[in-house]
Amino acid sequence: MNILLLTALATLYIALALLRPVDHDESQYVAAAVLTAHGLLPYRDFAYLQTPLQPFLLAPIAVLTGAWTWPALRLTNALLGLASVAFVHAAARRTGASPATARLCAALFATTDILLFSIGTARNDALPAACLAAALWLILRDNRTRAGALGIGLLLAAAVAAKISYALPAAAYGLYALVHPRHRVWLVALGALPVVAFVGWTFALSPEGFLFGTLHFPAQAPAEYYAARPWKLSLAAKALDTLKFLALGAALPALVLVARAAIRRRRVTLPDLLVLAGLVAALLPVPTWRQYLLPMLPPLFVALAAVWTAQPPTRATTRIMTVFALLGLAPTLATLVEPGRLPLVTAMREAATLRRTLDARRIAGPIVTLSPQILPATGRLPDPRFAAGPFYFRSRTLLDPAAEARLHLVARDRLRLAPGTVILTGGESAATAGDPRLDAALEKAASGTVAVPGTRFRLSVTPPAAPVAPRSARHNSPPVPPHARDQSGPAPTPRPPRA
Repeated sequence: MNILLLTALATLYIALALLRPVDHDESQYVAAAVLTAHGLLPYRDFAYLQTPLQPFLLAPIAVLTGAWTWPALRLTNALLGLASVAFVHAAARRTGASPATARLCAALFATTDILLFSIGTARNDALPAACLAAALWLILRDNRTRAGALGIGLLLAAAVAAKISYALPAAAYGLYALVHPRHRVWLVALGALPVVAFVGWTFALSPEGFLFGTLHFPAQAPAEYYAARPWKLSLAAKALDTLKFLALGAALPALVLVARAAIRRRRVTLPDLLVLAGLVAALLPVPTWRQYLLPMLPPLFVALAAVWTAQPPTRATTRIMTVFALLGLAPTLATLVEPGRLPLVTAMREAATLRRTLDARRIAGPIVTLSPQILPATGRLPDPRFAAGPFYFRSRTLLDPAAEARLHLVARDRLRLAPGTVILTGGESAATAGDPRLDAALEKAASGTVAVPGTRFRLSVTPPAAPVAPRSARHNSPPVPPHARDQSGPAPTPRPPRA
């Protein structure tokens, strides 16, 4: 792609990242990057409900940007999305596509709602997508080198280490490389070793925390959360959601064209295989969300470029693609003007007001909140037990109290906070997650909840500990029954920030 197009696309993505309203999904990713930047480690010191690479890679950004960590992480994702589009264009050229065809396929990819949502907030989708697109570009080189094979292994392993759903596309390429010697499968495996060693180290930090965050929680939490709405877990809902997400952009007609071409040629190409692996990876979780479909998009639009190189699109096909591309932009544009939502710019302005309030009250933190993404701008750290935002707090049966204590987690039904704990509620945490009872549960544990003027947030503090009676009085007082004693302990205190 030429510099002018890349600059225009970068401007669009950056603007959308700054304007898109707050999303509750951002909570755990911002919290994880900030806590890691301050010396805490995922799984060992706080719960992280994904594979571990992103907090470590983005922690330096949190160190450098400080109060602006949240928008900086959004901008990082926007630029990673730009890199994904550029690599799809470059990979399409390596299939033999003309510059015009490669640009068209890259543009169709760039306007899908799946990509726009995934790179518009501080989530963990943009990094693995960029790694996969870059690996695909290396895979399609005509003259493969040792360095290229090592790079493919490193990039595919990094994609999996950032998000586990990329494991199927990575495995699909590994199997393909095994039966095609020119892909140098052993060098690919060697390139993956540093990332595999890193993931093994994070597993060793807390095997129980690692397995819960990467496997058990994703497998068990949706069934519990949607128990009152079983339709969302049905195959019919999955089919409708998948079609809807693919139709918001050119992914659906592209998938039809690529599948039809594969049937006609009676042969599956490597991009076709990666598309299939990405689709299966998207359909395995229940329910299926739009960001789950992102692993299939880079190979899909590269495969589309190959199809159009063999048989250029008709005028009718081009028109249909244009209509679907406009549909892909519609959800993002609608979100920007949706009433009642909190834009990032407004959230940062409220955070500055909140910081002044906390400074005036001499509140240093850590702070219990379901909106930890707001805290970097206040200069405070989140309580590590709430690093997962609302996602674990809303659960009821996933862990017993002892396991919660080991894994630094708290569920609302077993909420026990030490006296004097500062609680921040409101904002977009529970409202966007669809359950306002979550913030209500936090406020119930506190006293004297007060609204922070000029913001959507509320501050409260748990009641102080009862004064200790004089020794003589304690001696004459009857013993307290064991079941009436406060079994709660103080919140784990983060390590001090690095100088």
